[in-house]
Amino acid sequence: MKLLLLGGPKFLGRALIDSGLQRGHRLTVFNRGVTNPDLYPEVEKLRGDREGNLEALRNREWDAVIDTCGYVPRLVTATAGLLAASVERYTFISSLSVYAHSRTPGIDESGAVGRLEDETAEEITGETYGPLKVLCELAVERAFPGRALQVRAGLIVGPFDPSDRFTYWPWRVSRGGSVLAPGRPATPVQFVDVRDLADWIIRMVEQRRAGVYNATGPEKPMTMGALLEACRAVSKGQTELVWVEEGFLLKAGVAPWSELPLWIPESDPDSAGFSAFDSSKAITAGLSFRPVETTVRDTLAWAATRPSDWQWRAGLDPDREAELLSRWQGRSDNMVE
Repeated sequence: MKLLLLGGPKFLGRALIDSGLQRGHRLTVFNRGVTNPDLYPEVEKLRGDREGNLEALRNREWDAVIDTCGYVPRLVTATAGLLAASVERYTFISSLSVYAHSRTPGIDESGAVGRLEDETAEEITGETYGPLKVLCELAVERAFPGRALQVRAGLIVGPFDPSDRFTYWPWRVSRGGSVLAPGRPATPVQFVDVRDLADWIIRMVEQRRAGVYNATGPEKPMTMGALLEACRAVSKGQTELVWVEEGFLLKAGVAPWSELPLWIPESDPDSAGFSAFDSSKAITAGLSFRPVETTVRDTLAWAATRPSDWQWRAGLDPDREAELLSRWQGRSDNMVE
């Protein structure tokens, strides 16, 4: 198949290119040429910008387009409108953030989605990101009625992840010593290896699938405790997991998700379903998951290739972690069930 990828070879785009080439497809990428421009010399590269510079896409035909970088409805509308007559299928990478809330575990594709009071707004914030993705989905469906695949991805993890929202844990556990673990070991977590997601997307494109799919994993429920134990088993580090009660962490001003990745306080009633979305539709359609140990091992190996002075984008500063552990271990009521 002739595939057009909108976006650069940074993370998911990179995995999609790898999967597409491995399966024998002819790929073209369209981006500004800023991120890893010299990778994949065998791939056709078109340069441009979605903000008014789509000329390189005119008068061309592809079997399908995969859009990894659509965030602003106006720009997605322009791109999809331009390609509607020359591309058979459009795959849009959306997000589980489209849902209006995550108060209830088991939200599937029929869940209510978020809305913007001002649908002309374009500033991307924590509050607008999801509703803007909703409008992008609608723009794609209008341009490609019945020909659009909407992938509502969860947390994407694995090698080359620029966010550090998963990488922090394999790296931190591998360093050994006392590791601050948030909340309870039984707290659920969800994520999907970027390579599993990319392989599934390419197969769905090959099958000319359409519709909306939640896409996160793993297939069986995963807990924070199981993830950290997998990190410990893979790294073989001399590590003690110190489980710290979430009330203590919140009182200390620790930021969920950013300072302690994957941690969302269970005391927040609006987040009861945050790590419990229903991806059974995608799993039935072939989404599969490699063992978490494999993801941890490969992520850790990749992280070791980064500069020693890498500025982490998520995770606790070592001094901050040590200070919190000292305070927690000095308490008498620090048992976590």
